[in-house]
Amino acid sequence: MENALRGAAPSCPSAADPTLALARALIACPSVTPDDAGCQALLAARLAPLGFRCETLASGGVTNLWARRGSGRPLVCFAGHTDVVPSGPVERWDSPPFVASERDGWLYGRGAADMKGSLAAFVTAIEAFVAAHPSAPGSIALLLTSDEEGPATDGTVKVVEHLAAAGLRLDYCVVGEPSSVHALGDMVKNGRRGTLSGKLTVLGVQGHVAYPQLARNPIHQVAPLIAELAATGWDDGDAYFPPTAWQCSNIHAGTGATNVIPGAVELLFNFRHSPASPRAALQQRFEAILRRHALEYELEWTGWGDPYLTPRGRLVDVAAEVIRTVTGRTPELSCTGGTSDGRFLAAICDEVVELGPVNATIHQLNERVRAADLPQLATIYRRLLERLLLPEDPR
Repeated sequence: MENALRGAAPSCPSAADPTLALARALIACPSVTPDDAGCQALLAARLAPLGFRCETLASGGVTNLWARRGSGRPLVCFAGHTDVVPSGPVERWDSPPFVASERDGWLYGRGAADMKGSLAAFVTAIEAFVAAHPSAPGSIALLLTSDEEGPATDGTVKVVEHLAAAGLRLDYCVVGEPSSVHALGDMVKNGRRGTLSGKLTVLGVQGHVAYPQLARNPIHQVAPLIAELAATGWDDGDAYFPPTAWQCSNIHAGTGATNVIPGAVELLFNFRHSPASPRAALQQRFEAILRRHALEYELEWTGWGDPYLTPRGRLVDVAAEVIRTVTGRTPELSCTGGTSDGRFLAAICDEVVELGPVNATIHQLNERVRAADLPQLATIYRRLLERLLLPEDPR
């Protein structure tokens, strides 16, 4: 993947390109979760003159924006997040992470790909669409949060609850997550696996390593359990989703001394699951395996998110057609990767896709995106609006 990134630099658009200019302004806002750092105000100021009604919904220190233009159907929503992950060691960046830098056809900065480039493309696409079609039917909305990279408890989920309470549903939703792998538009996410996390504490008896008969080592006890869980086939997946997978992500035990058998071992674990294994079924199977190992334990389920899927239909087909027209590529549909806020939006929208830049450097030092990709992404978003909102040409 990195070899693809190091290929010949693409031709760079003009420095005055509106999408690049807005992306640079957003990158300059140090919006590390949950701080929005002024991003949403900047975008709302661009949307208000277009007739958008902008509503800020704050919750638990998180800033959320719901902006809508029009009141008719269909309602097309662009969704995303203004927050970014921490930069990591600033001295290891080739340029300051919160100062957008363009070099050799690339735009560098924290959030360039995930996902301030998409946010800029959303807004400039909307501006171009409204300028060309000021009386277009239907509605356009923008839903933004500063709590996607964090716990995601006060962000999109709260806005969705607010909209659901008002009886509002979305017809189409495009999430600007960096879905592309090698080149813009080569992959569209039409669903995501669910996530289920837990903490397991296996209790033993602390003692001296020279007298194991007087102790009970929980590390030794838990080893066969880990082996069985790792080898278990939870399901076979389906046409859209890979099989469910279980992973142990952390193990903690011991006092720090080399001559003490620990009294407990703590495991943090996670399932990434397909719809073939609902959350309740996974919990029941996991606990049944635990009981078979006759351990003394404490179990806490710490977090979850349900899977979602948008089958082939109007939005998926239109997105694929527009991508082919703009880039010449036929996108692969995929439900792989981590979770996204699409899982919350699916509660009020039957058709949700994720479409954005190449994800090769997200969360890394020197995060970057091809500068030429952002104006092209704005063109994709604008043409999506045209196809979804404007009457079909009868010719």
